[in-house]
Amino acid sequence: MYSTSVADAPLIREPLHAPVAHLIRGGVVEGLHYGSVVVLDAGGTVRLQIGDIEAAFYPRSALKPVQAVAMVRAGLPLEGELLSLAAASHSGEERHLAGARRILERAGLREDHLRNVPDMPLDPAVRDTWVREGRAPSRLAQNCSGKHAAMLYTCTLNGWPLDDYLDPGHPLQQAIAEIAEDLTGQRVAKVSVDGCGAPLFSVSLHGLARAAARITTAAAGTPEARVADAMRDHAEMASGAGRDVAALMRAVPGLLAKDGYEGVQVAALPDGRAVAVKIADGAGRARIPVTAAALARAGVDSGLLTGFAGEPLLGGGEPVGCVRPVRALDPAPLTACA
Repeated sequence: MYSTSVADAPLIREPLHAPVAHLIRGGVVEGLHYGSVVVLDAGGTVRLQIGDIEAAFYPRSALKPVQAVAMVRAGLPLEGELLSLAAASHSGEERHLAGARRILERAGLREDHLRNVPDMPLDPAVRDTWVREGRAPSRLAQNCSGKHAAMLYTCTLNGWPLDDYLDPGHPLQQAIAEIAEDLTGQRVAKVSVDGCGAPLFSVSLHGLARAAARITTAAAGTPEARVADAMRDHAEMASGAGRDVAALMRAVPGLLAKDGYEGVQVAALPDGRAVAVKIADGAGRARIPVTAAALARAGVDSGLLTGFAGEPLLGGGEPVGCVRPVRALDPAPLTACA
């Protein structure tokens, strides 16, 4: 039986996305990014919505804090940087690989127990170094290895089988689905497979924002608070050096933020204010400027967000434009970034 506090699954439909960012060159709108945005106040009320915040979608890696909470609720004893790594889309730096090895060692396991796909490091500079050194793709280097190592550790602690830990019917994945529904407040609409091979649960953008707010407002010492504290205190373990999501958590006191593939971003403050963003075309260049503008609409001091306007558009090697959130998010004139 589902709890009465869990709503029906969001509808699976073509999302009714709307413009969320302009690509401006020399004061002229050159392009347009569609997407959806939701801003929640501290009481959970929707204060701003653009596009379709209720359609089913895949949060991709933005759901990792929820997965980590589920594992901690199931007994995962990790803290600090290793718990942050369990919720990470890491860059493949040596500290990330070493951390994943440490989690496996605590579980008495080896790299070959991992079932995520082998890959090169996510960070371009780290990946280039691997190529120069002739290193092959590995499961540890893949950006979800911390999550997978933590999944295996959780399984060993509960006596659950290891070989099929990625099967949606496995006790671990059933536990994660239950917590995803608890924190988002809605049933899962669809289960698919994420890029790393783990089950991927479809919820709504609104539900994703609710889940982030539930995590950041939880009482100290709870699984939710432990995950939030670990990610905020060790932001580079949840991402990597130079990553925008880590910089955003450092810039805004108390902010928990997690990005996801295909233009997804969620962020929440300790008082429950939260934003969630989906860029329809998956464009990374629009994700952070739109998120920063949404956080400003949530009441975050805009002075803390000045470094998150996105990369400038270049002409002849010089800045000639920018990616500017739509006026519902940022009322500045189009010529402001010309």
